[in-house]
Amino acid sequence: MLTRQEALDLVKKHISNKNLVNHCLACESIMRKLAQHFGEDEEIWGLAGLLHDLDYDYTKDDPQKHGLKTVEILGDSVSSDIKDAILAHCEKKVPETRMEKALYAVDPTSGFIVASALIKPEKKLEVVDVEFLKKRFKEKAFAKGASREQMQSCESIGLTLEEFYTLSLEAMKEIATEIGL
Repeated sequence: MLTRQEALDLVKKHISNKNLVNHCLACESIMRKLAQHFGEDEEIWGLAGLLHDLDYDYTKDDPQKHGLKTVEILGDSVSSDIKDAILAHCEKKVPETRMEKALYAVDPTSGFIVASALIKPEKKLEVVDVEFLKKRFKEKAFAKGASREQMQSCESIGLTLEEFYTLSLEAMKEIATEIGL
């Protein structure tokens, strides 16, 4: 099993865009927070979040291969549950486990939270709150690339959108300096 540092090294090796690296770090932090909330393995959940877009540079022009290339790159270095979560986040398999469903919901949420911070004058996560996120959620033109349906799928893991946003925002605020927000 990859260590967290080995996984981060892989991300930095395979992903050239710093914003996408930050997205992976944000997803990792949210997945860890969710694992903690549910009493799950934070390391495994965190690795799934950190590695989920590992193949982006290779598949950005061929989304049908997204996720599949990541699984190929990872080989036997991670467990099958991590690979399944990676495949589920990009709809290469139906999300079945709590971790798979969580990553599916987390992926657009991290970007939505970043977009919410960037429209504030301070451009900092510290000024974003859950009420602001809920208000922006209703605005279809805001961060339209962040699937509302995917975010709302948090209900499939037993969280309301408000609870999910609360945990996600807390997680991202904990690494705000690291991701430049």
